[in-house]
Amino acid sequence: MSTAFSLRWPRWLLVYVLALGLVAGPAYTMYLHYDFSHSLDTRSYLSLARGKFEGVNITRRYRVLVPAAAAALAWPLEQVYAHVWPQRPSTEWPLRLAFYGVNCLLMAGVGLVVFRTCLRYGAAPPAAALAVAAVLFSRWAVYTAGLPLVDSLYLLVVALALYGVRGGSAAALVAVYLLGPQAKESAVFLVPWLLVYGRRALGWPAQLAWLAVGGALALAVRTWIDTRLGAPPVASVQNALAHAENLTYSLRRLASVKGLGELFSIFGFFSLLPLLGLRSTAARQHWLPVLGGPGGWLLAIVAVHMLLSGDLGRMGYLAAPLFAVACALIFTRDPLFSWLTRFEPAQPMPMDAPE
Repeated sequence: MSTAFSLRWPRWLLVYVLALGLVAGPAYTMYLHYDFSHSLDTRSYLSLARGKFEGVNITRRYRVLVPAAAAALAWPLEQVYAHVWPQRPSTEWPLRLAFYGVNCLLMAGVGLVVFRTCLRYGAAPPAAALAVAAVLFSRWAVYTAGLPLVDSLYLLVVALALYGVRGGSAAALVAVYLLGPQAKESAVFLVPWLLVYGRRALGWPAQLAWLAVGGALALAVRTWIDTRLGAPPVASVQNALAHAENLTYSLRRLASVKGLGELFSIFGFFSLLPLLGLRSTAARQHWLPVLGGPGGWLLAIVAVHMLLSGDLGRMGYLAAPLFAVACALIFTRDPLFSWLTRFEPAQPMPMDAPE
């Protein structure tokens, strides 16, 4: 173990634990009180975790990594439930609790990756920490972590992609190529962006090789599931193309007051921070040029996800890593927030000294 790593890992662990704390508390309420009968998505992923693929919508049928992890965690949890609450009848609580645990751990990983990305962009650590809090306080973070969903893994993929491009991390890009196709089919939209901006981390031949490996793994999973169900492979392609029908609906919704309110609700009042950073030419120079082409095109990719899915808020939350970087840069460089980087540690007072 290198000296640099041995000095840094406690700091990264601290950030991870803090991010976990920001997510786990609010998400627990969502996990405990949500009416699962209202969400087809959650019922689908609970079915996948039980190994039941029949009746699951083809859009969600192949996203098996998070359900598999939840199923693995649910077994020991179920044994604990049986001893602590023997009077409780057999229910889905162990599986739901396992999804909550897996998703909280993944979202904490998102927080850690986002924090390190902010530092790579030149943000001060206090500003980076506040930016992580800004995105983890989102209602969509609570929704993603508290319910049987798989969005947490794909958000981690997006965060790793941005970190890999900015930090020149080959390992991050390899993780994106291996996990992306399994997390969500729309990860294909990240590929051109990575090929253009990720060359410093991983050259084209290596990127294409890992893309082939990740694609082969995803194809193997799809083939196994389709064979088990007797479903034609072409059906998944037709389903993907059918998402284009959502474009008109999404554009109409985006042009409505309700749609604009949904966009604002993604990050709440923190959404005002980038608007404040656009108040003047001088203010914009503090952060917009730093995001540059990679940031602009990544935002465009998120917009494509939003338009094709029809779920503006939920897919808009995929911009969380980029939004956090923008906030961290504004906190660090804008004169309005100069006090954030000028903290001086308070001197400890004697126990008998008056306050």
